[in-house]
Amino acid sequence: MTIPRRVLWSAALKGAAGLAFAFMLLPLALVIWLAFFRGEIIVFPPEGYSLHWFASIWEKRQFVDGFVTSLQVGLFAMVGGLVLGIPASFALARTVFRGQEALNTLLLLPLVVPGIVIGTSLYIYFVEVEIATELQMNASLPGLALAHIMITIPWVVKLIVANLLGVKREIEEAAMTLGANRWRTLTRVTLPLIRPGVVAAALFSFVVSFSNLEISLFLVGPGRLTLPIAIMQYLEWKLDPSIAAVSVVQIAIVAAGMLITDRFVRLSQVV
Repeated sequence: MTIPRRVLWSAALKGAAGLAFAFMLLPLALVIWLAFFRGEIIVFPPEGYSLHWFASIWEKRQFVDGFVTSLQVGLFAMVGGLVLGIPASFALARTVFRGQEALNTLLLLPLVVPGIVIGTSLYIYFVEVEIATELQMNASLPGLALAHIMITIPWVVKLIVANLLGVKREIEEAAMTLGANRWRTLTRVTLPLIRPGVVAAALFSFVVSFSNLEISLFLVGPGRLTLPIAIMQYLEWKLDPSIAAVSVVQIAIVAAGMLITDRFVRLSQVV
């Protein structure tokens, strides 16, 4: 019995896709496995398994401080991204004006420019601001938060615009026909309809900020590290299962944020 070529081709594609996914997930699985090793020295096969390293995270000050800083910056970036991104989304989705395409490109530019380039540029810019105004921007929480707000705005715009395009203009026009002004229509009709997108944008902004390394690397200072940078610096001097345990905690936070976000809006529509 001859197997049709189309069936063989489909099986080959599925096999290749499965191998690609396995290749991408293998490092993640290895990190999770290492987090449960009992011995301080990583050996294969392991001496045994334990949850000790998860408890030891709180004994390492750099990880605790890095988590607090990442949490603070993530919350600032989330709020700032929404405050700036939501009005920009309405401007792009509900109005037509000269330069609209240029504004859209500008807002989405941080998705295209490499993080290293953004971090270097912001560092130089903050130095110039400090020289001109004597305001401390580099190695400060406000400077780091402003940088993270910049990289969250594109995701807020994409998510909110995707939701606004799904809201029929006739609904808003009907509300205004029945006597509601623009502000009441916005607060009572439009915003409730796009609430899932707003929640998803907030969660996704926090995840993007919390896991950022490239830009933060240029803008942190002595005594102020984010969690990704604390992990990187720890790896320069020591390798034990505690670093895997910290990574698992970070992965869990990011994964939870992504899963919750996907419940409000399908990320495949905007990512």
